[in-house]
Formats: sequence, C-alpha cells, structure tokens
Amino acid sequence: FRSDRFRLYASDDVVGVVIGGAMKNVIAIAAGGIESLGLGHNAIAALVTRGLAEMSRLAYALGGRRDTLAGLSGLGDLVLTCTGGLSRNRQLGIELGKGRPLDEVLDGMRMVAEGVRTTRAVLDLGARHGVELPITAQMAEVIGGHKTPRSAVEELMLRRQRSELDE
Repeated sequence: FRSDRFRLYASDDVVGVVIGGAMKNVIAIAAGGIESLGLGHNAIAALVTRGLAEMSRLAYALGGRRDTLAGLSGLGDLVLTCTGGLSRNRQLGIELGKGRPLDEVLDGMRMVAEGVRTTRAVLDLGARHGVELPITAQMAEVIGGHKTPRSAVEELMLRRQRSELDE
C-alpha cells in the first residue's frame, strides 16, 4: 500500500486510531470557532495541542496507546481537520462562531459534519471512564445551544491553572 504519492503506516492500536478519528472532528469544530472569533494562530495551536491531550487521555483510559495519537492517525489527522479548507467540521465551527444557529448551518451543508453527534458520545464515554474532557464539554454546550463559542473559550481560559503535563 504505497506509491510515489501515497504511503500507508500500519497500527495495531485500534482504540487509539478510532478515538483519534472521532475526536479530531470535535476539536475541529472548536478550531473553526476560534478562527471565526479572530483569536489567531496561537489560539488555534493551543487548541490543537490541548485537544491532542484530551484525545490521548481518553484513548489511554480505554486501553489505547498515547503514542498512537502522536502519529498520522492522531496528530496528523487532527492538524489537517483543524486547518484544512475542506474540513466540514472546521467550517461548521466557523459558522457557529459567526452566531449562526446549528440547524441553519447543518441545513446548508451538503455533507455530514460528524463532530456534531460525536461530541456528546465522546463526552459520555469520558464521563463513564473518569476522563476530564474540557474542550469536548464546552463544544457540547455550544452545539446544544447553551453557550456561545466566545463564552466557551472564556470558560476554558478561566479554568484552574495547573501544569501542562498534569493529567
């Protein structure tokens, strides 16, 4: 499975690959929101980094390996989905950040933005396994219409300060 334009890397960590593939969509919605709020590249980089930490914590709690999330199926896919021009989830976040209602945005999309349904499922999974997922929790509030993207960012920024590596 390789050519001069494509190369496949294998992994036996099904849990890590699946969690990465699901959660990247949630984080991409948040990235789109940050972009539309004009918070800049540093804010998006911080979001991607902390989003990767959330993904790694959940994967590990479910029996996956943290290092899987540092590879293409984790970080690689996360960066693309959070920054790529064709990302449906990022585009959804941009529109939510502009204040458009979720239903209106979804009605105008030609394809599914998987992160909408994934957000609640991931949050529930984290709760069942005792994993704190602050970005995902804020995105659930935004998607549920209970919070604006700006207030979600503010709440994340005002969380209790601690070491970056504290889990």
